[in-house]
Amino acid sequence: MKRQKLVQRIDENLSKEWDLIIIGGGATGLGVALDAVSRGYETLLLEQSDFSKGTSSRSTKLVHGGVRYLAQGDVALVREALRERGLLKKNAPHLVQNETFVIPGYKWWTKYYYTIGLTLYDLLSGKLSLGRSKPISKKEAVRRLPTIRQEGLRGGVIYHDGQFDDSRLSINLVQTIVENGGVALNYAEVTGLIKDSNKIAGANMKDMESGKTYALKAKSVINATGVFIDDIMKMDKDEHKEMVRPSQGVHLVLDKEFLPGEDAIMIPKTDDGRVLFAVPWHNKVVVGTTDTPLDEHSLEPVAMEEEIEFILKTAQKYLEKEPTRKDVKSVFAGLRPLAAPKEGDTKTKEISRSHKLIVSDSGLITITGGKWTTFRKMGEDTVDKAESVSKIGKTVSTSEDLKIHGYESNTDYDDPLYFYGSDRNEVKGITEEYPFLNEKLHADYEHIKAEVIWAARNEMARTVEDFLARRIRMLFLDARVAIDMAPEVAELMAGELGYDEDWVKTQVQEFTNLANRYLLEEYKPKELVNKN
Repeated sequence: MKRQKLVQRIDENLSKEWDLIIIGGGATGLGVALDAVSRGYETLLLEQSDFSKGTSSRSTKLVHGGVRYLAQGDVALVREALRERGLLKKNAPHLVQNETFVIPGYKWWTKYYYTIGLTLYDLLSGKLSLGRSKPISKKEAVRRLPTIRQEGLRGGVIYHDGQFDDSRLSINLVQTIVENGGVALNYAEVTGLIKDSNKIAGANMKDMESGKTYALKAKSVINATGVFIDDIMKMDKDEHKEMVRPSQGVHLVLDKEFLPGEDAIMIPKTDDGRVLFAVPWHNKVVVGTTDTPLDEHSLEPVAMEEEIEFILKTAQKYLEKEPTRKDVKSVFAGLRPLAAPKEGDTKTKEISRSHKLIVSDSGLITITGGKWTTFRKMGEDTVDKAESVSKIGKTVSTSEDLKIHGYESNTDYDDPLYFYGSDRNEVKGITEEYPFLNEKLHADYEHIKAEVIWAARNEMARTVEDFLARRIRMLFLDARVAIDMAPEVAELMAGELGYDEDWVKTQVQEFTNLANRYLLEEYKPKELVNKN
């Protein structure tokens, strides 16, 4: 998966008419492209930044049916999500793990109430169930959650859902799309739409690396840009009623000592009626989330002080070891593309997470809503719509049986490189030719220098941020360590991609400035010795 070769495929076929051009390289766009290539369509996906740069790398790391949606009575959404959860576990077992969740009970009725509800949750998952829900005693709850607050604890309920690495899945999806004949480009900004007799006929694209512009023809254009869908719809029609109101979700990352077991915590109803999760992830704990309506969107949203305090205070109520601001390793925020509420309505947590398809008069197809778990079904529904609207053909989707790049039936989660799946041995193979690349990038973490080379060579990583934020997850796991890693990563990437020392200095500075936005206190990097 080399960017230069993919750009070359476009350059060599400038007069080509693609079946589908998909705008947006997050979960939604990747789902559309995956389904399109599974049907044999000529597919081009364009992403203005890096794949999953926005919301799709900032989730709660859950592949789930949505217990909250069941409580709201949205049985159809839950059934669909549970089926997709099972399919994703089957097709990407190197990235999706079965996670046991504990709902701690501090009232006598908690065990019975949630056991009944979660039994329905299990039944809806059918043959793709990850395990049965059941009530547990106080002793068992404490065994599973050694740091849970025990005062007043009466027991709890356990249930099963999926846990995954969102941006690693994004990269593997891009690889799968390319392997199946599609083209997917990062740093390829759509600057306008092409029309023929007022009907969509393609898109104008600027390659952000070369500066070259392209007029690309297509039978169907899909707007899958998440919180940015209104920007694309305005390219189609100046007078456009906004469809999306972003809602911000914030997560804090803590050391494993705050939740030392393998099980996650789910608090179904916090003081303001939200759900709070504490989920083990890459030997850290992700705690969140919030649901805050915003009036504007950004690729780098920033957590508000009240959101940080809400998460800390809620976590402190349930954990014996109370987390404080100084314990936060990283804080990240993502924006959900929710349907714009009616005037005066701010209850974003009541808005359905079902996806919605919109067909403009011009034939532009916009997909909005949904969540990571249902990305494949969203893609299937979108391609079905493209077949009916744009007459691109009529074929059967095969994406539900499509193995995702990196698939391997037995994953050793104790291997530090496990998330590369079947690519793991090739990553290690780089060190055989250059033994120094087996050195760690940081003494406290298992990541090695060879991973930088692999990401630049085979995963389309173009910047230090691409690598530290989304090829490995260090920015999200420990932003201070990510800052310390940056100079070494920049030097290695520059050598692989052919950049000079000025590029290295600029990259390190830009990444350091960015990473400090993931911290609650500014961090000045250590002076690293250049080992070249």
